[in-house]
Amino acid sequence: MTDSAPPLDGLLVIALEHAIAAPLCTRQLAELGARVIKIERREQGDFARHYDSRVNDLSSHFVWTNRSKESLTLDLKQDGAANVLSRLLADADVLVQNLAPNAAARMGLSFTDLHETHPRLIVCNITGYGDSGPYASKKAYDLLVQAEAGFLSVTGTADQPVKSGISIADIAAGMQAHTAILAALLQRQRSGLGSCIDISMLEAMVEWMGFPLYYAYEGGTAPTRSGADHASIYPYGVFRSGDDKLLMLGIQNQREWMSFCRDVLEVEGLTSDQRFASNSARSESREQLQALIQQQFDKWSAVEIVERLDAAQIANANANDMAAVWDHPQLRALKRFIEVDSPAGPVTALQPPGHNNSYDPAISAVPGLGQHTESILTGLGYSAEQISQLKSAGVV
Repeated sequence: MTDSAPPLDGLLVIALEHAIAAPLCTRQLAELGARVIKIERREQGDFARHYDSRVNDLSSHFVWTNRSKESLTLDLKQDGAANVLSRLLADADVLVQNLAPNAAARMGLSFTDLHETHPRLIVCNITGYGDSGPYASKKAYDLLVQAEAGFLSVTGTADQPVKSGISIADIAAGMQAHTAILAALLQRQRSGLGSCIDISMLEAMVEWMGFPLYYAYEGGTAPTRSGADHASIYPYGVFRSGDDKLLMLGIQNQREWMSFCRDVLEVEGLTSDQRFASNSARSESREQLQALIQQQFDKWSAVEIVERLDAAQIANANANDMAAVWDHPQLRALKRFIEVDSPAGPVTALQPPGHNNSYDPAISAVPGLGQHTESILTGLGYSAEQISQLKSAGVV
């Protein structure tokens, strides 16, 4: 434990958010010390609360992206909601929203609308495709953006494109938004003024596609889909051991290739075989090389293969399933697992990456729907009678 407060301590973030991109962004701000008030729809809340019930009847997506926040229920279509929002924004440092296209602007919550009254407020808008252009009004779900960004064209097998197993476009947008907000806070220290940030899932995802984009520069041939193998480096991919376990290994340079042949495979004459003389040659002849490597690996258990690879200083990894990750010895050694409270009781969680020795992250519970509504309204100056009236009117 440390005595220093986290770096965003004392800042207030208002989040008009749902799904993954904005909630992931604001959770990270919360754990850097900001107070994050998550505004949710009455009764149903963030629809990510209902994606599944895998964590003690709570949604896996929601538990992951929404701990360390306060939940305020508010019907933004009701007349009384504007006054609540106005009071919240009076003290806010950041407004993050990923509502439907133009929804925030229609409610008077654009940067242009807010800047004169709240000149220090940073407004971050997360959209699917941006707020202008031919795609501005299109619905943008994670898998759709993966497709638009070209991700499916380079992921999968030669015969079948495959989506990412996680919401990679949402995550990309949330991470870019998090970084941009931190930069805007630094800029505000210099200028005294807030700014407007526009992040689209498409732009964030295409940024992450930099390698295949440049590989296909000016009409060049794009990387081919190569399953779990690297598209242009070989051997760099998945192999099966004699005891039927999956392992990854990666050869990055010629020195490693020579060591792999000599100390791991122990195949006579392989280092002088011209089919495999360079990375380009090995990549072009990957089917023959894969069969040769697999023939040797069939003789050994996974433990034996890893011992050989480690002794030869060849990079390798276990192809773990989720149960193995939960019990990963390295994560346990680094003490990354903690417990946080939730409406369903304590749940195991991972500490945020990026440990800083000068402060501890501000990690707190996963909020129940509307759990903090009364305390937030009381803090804004509403009396018990006024809060009761807002409830009766269906505002909160």
